Amino acid sequence: MAEEIEKTIHRTKRVFINNLDSYASKCIAKFLSTCVVGASLVDSGEVEEEEEKMSQDDHAKVKEGTFQIVGTITNKSEEKNPHVLEEYYQLEREALFQHLLECDVIIYNITEQADQVEEASWAVSALHSEMVQFGDPKMFILLSTVMTWALSKPVDPDDPQIPFTEEDYRRRKAHPNFKEHIYLEKLVVKMGKTRRAFFSTYVVASGLQYGMGEKIFHFFFKTSWLGDLPKIPVFGEGNNIIPTIHINDLAGVIQNVIDHKPKLNYLVAVDDSKNTIEDIVKAIAVVLGPGKIHQLPKEDAFLICDLQQRDIDALLVYLRMEAVYLKDKFNIHWVCESGLVENIERVVEEYKQTRELLPIRLCILGPPAVGKSIVAERICKHYKVHHISLKAAINETLAHLESLTHVEEGPAEADDSAGGAQDFLDTLRENMDQNGGRLDDQYVIRIMRDKLKSKPCTNQGFVLDSFPKTYEQAKELFCADDDEPEDTKSKVPPYNKKITPDFVLSLDASDDFLKSRVLDLPESVVEGTSYSQEQFLRRLASFRESNVEDETVLNYFDELDIRPVHIEITSSDDREYLVVMERIINIVGKPKNYGPTSQELEEEERRSAETRLSQQEQQSAEEERKEAEEAEQRAKCWEEWCKRLDEVKKQEHDLLEAQSVPLRSYLMKNVMPTLTQGLIQCCKTRPEDPVDFLAEYLFKSNPQVE
Repeated sequence: MAEEIEKTIHRTKRVFINNLDSYASKCIAKFLSTCVVGASLVDSGEVEEEEEKMSQDDHAKVKEGTFQIVGTITNKSEEKNPHVLEEYYQLEREALFQHLLECDVIIYNITEQADQVEEASWAVSALHSEMVQFGDPKMFILLSTVMTWALSKPVDPDDPQIPFTEEDYRRRKAHPNFKEHIYLEKLVVKMGKTRRAFFSTYVVASGLQYGMGEKIFHFFFKTSWLGDLPKIPVFGEGNNIIPTIHINDLAGVIQNVIDHKPKLNYLVAVDDSKNTIEDIVKAIAVVLGPGKIHQLPKEDAFLICDLQQRDIDALLVYLRMEAVYLKDKFNIHWVCESGLVENIERVVEEYKQTRELLPIRLCILGPPAVGKSIVAERICKHYKVHHISLKAAINETLAHLESLTHVEEGPAEADDSAGGAQDFLDTLRENMDQNGGRLDDQYVIRIMRDKLKSKPCTNQGFVLDSFPKTYEQAKELFCADDDEPEDTKSKVPPYNKKITPDFVLSLDASDDFLKSRVLDLPESVVEGTSYSQEQFLRRLASFRESNVEDETVLNYFDELDIRPVHIEITSSDDREYLVVMERIINIVGKPKNYGPTSQELEEEERRSAETRLSQQEQQSAEEERKEAEEAEQRAKCWEEWCKRLDEVKKQEHDLLEAQSVPLRSYLMKNVMPTLTQGLIQCCKTRPEDPVDFLAEYLFKSNPQVE
């Protein structure tokens, strides 16, 4: 057997795949990168048995005979795909063709992006024209879609239930939006009939692909997981049969085509299922969502942003197909041979793991008034999980039971459900009447357990606020289901891992701090709550007393190896609990759910734009206000300055006037009389030089000279 395996191991093959960052191409690349060339020629069970007996040299040979994946990408990313040897981004045709010539197998996927049809047509034509120059034989595989069969007439008009097979490919008729696809299929088949030894070509018509995160069915998975709708929509009548295939099974078909080199150029790749779109959506809704569906006009599908035209065309197709050749000739290790509906549990788990849609489960405990509910709300908002409190869960259960009892007459199942709801509602009300509005632990545990098992909590997760309160409640709430397998080797007590918190946060503060916080609460907030001084002190004392025992809620989580995180609240200034939230986010990690939708992003951008505009307007108004104030201040200062300047001038004038009085008196008494006489004499005499005459006169008449 070892010799047979060694014979099947060929040299390493270089495989080109276009658009490696698309859904189908990425999954096929990942699958082929783990395969050994020629492995599908041997039964997989025998290979696994022989692998254990193989030496290190044999394993090295196997490793050397693997597929090396290269290909183009649409969007450049810093993160390297570990399954890909080389990635090519926005290459010119000439450079791309040189890379194609270096490959043994060229795979072109045209099931997702219509613009790749033209490139695939160019690639197969260019390779065909150069095939004589090939050093080694090359294989071209076109991954197409069953939509090229969408309008095919029945094999037997009298019996439309007969499925199409590969033998009917010449009579296929494409959907109007897939005309280019069928032209390319015919071209590829034609190119492979000339010199098959140099250049072999194949067309693989794939059913609608599912699994590993989903693509075409993603809308239904996402809608069910989010739980925003009470019923999942089915567009159209829903009775159309859709041919499907798991993406890893499709990759297995590609592997077999490479290894077997079949004589048939056209292959159909579908699983054995004959499910309608209603069957598929119903299965998704039951396992992942609300469990209910409703029909909508097919035109409504065009209103869904997540569905493109080609997706809607595919979801409305009606085709019965059977992959006869794959069953007879290929050695495929099927993942979901019986189809999506039969393997829905596995497919849903793949969807969650691939997209990292994992629930985040937390429990917050602590004394009254420490801020558990506020922190829980902050966590729920950040991680988009559900806030679970005892009071809200009980009220919600009572309201739900009340609504079930008022359901109008319908099927027998609905009547039974309404009757059971009425009985349980009466039991709860009776128990609450007997206990002064409270419920016994058995009913509390049942309500909380059902809440934690609800689809929203199992999908997104939850924050359990201030519950359980005792060791026994925790033990009953998180106990393992009867059908859950028990790990006999583990020392940890059995518990239900689907509803047990992964993180336990214990908030605490000193009694003085808590009392001070409660005393500072406004009277309007305290009124009608348990935060009145007497009730609060009683609750605080009860909490402290119950948490000094050996069997506490925190001890229960310790027994499960879930270590509680203790967070001390010491400051009343951090009312938004920003410091606490920062620590919690560091402990829990990043959110594991869908990011904001395009509508949410648009709304957030709109709010941000409005905020920026408002801030700019406020800033402009503030600047204008400051400028006006400054202008007004400058005007006041200028007016004050002018006023003071006038006063100074007046003071200076008055001062000069006061200082000039003695001088004027002196001039009037001693100078003016002599000067007047001099001027009179000058007028009488009329000398040639009046100035000299007047100066001579004043000099002679100066009393001091005399």
